[in-house]
Amino acid sequence: MTSFERRDPQSDNLLTPETSAFLIIDYQPTQINSINSMPHFELVQRISAVTKLMKDFEVPIILSTVNVATGRNKDTIPQLKRIVGDIPSYDRTTINAWEDKEFQAAVKSVNRPNLIIAALWTEACLTFPTIDALAEGYKVFPVVDAVGGTSTVAHEAALRRVEQAGATPVSYAQLACKFQRDWNRSDTVNTFFNDLDQAGIFLEL
Repeated sequence: MTSFERRDPQSDNLLTPETSAFLIIDYQPTQINSINSMPHFELVQRISAVTKLMKDFEVPIILSTVNVATGRNKDTIPQLKRIVGDIPSYDRTTINAWEDKEFQAAVKSVNRPNLIIAALWTEACLTFPTIDALAEGYKVFPVVDAVGGTSTVAHEAALRRVEQAGATPVSYAQLACKFQRDWNRSDTVNTFFNDLDQAGIFLEL
């Protein structure tokens, strides 16, 4: 039971916190209420769990909303705002976040090659920036169990579309295990276990 030394996070072929950024796009009341591919409670629970994982592993978070300043929409749901804390929120009028200057500049400023993305809806606000970011050389990882569409068919078709474009779908549990990687990493193992436990994924130590 002897682990290898930790790989260089910059050259690791699996995701690492040091090479990743997390994009949260449009987790607002109107969007959540229009989701029909999964229960709303489950969606909020899962995006909250993913966001907490990112905070715990110190992954930069870029938060964006649509149409708050215009008065057409409300801000990010409070469950997420409590987790992300005092970080900038980039409000847009564009459906495709990549077509907003401030949002795109924020993503590029963190200088991370791997973009983990959660957005509502899957068929629009996740698909469009994913395809654009891939075209600019980023690797993009949609969190499939923390996103949703206006129907199950729309959600699943959108995931197939981004896969065809080169995106790599991931789940919450897979992200957590990629970040932790070894039970012997004592500085994060308790946080890792607690995050999975709170998300309803029970492990035996």
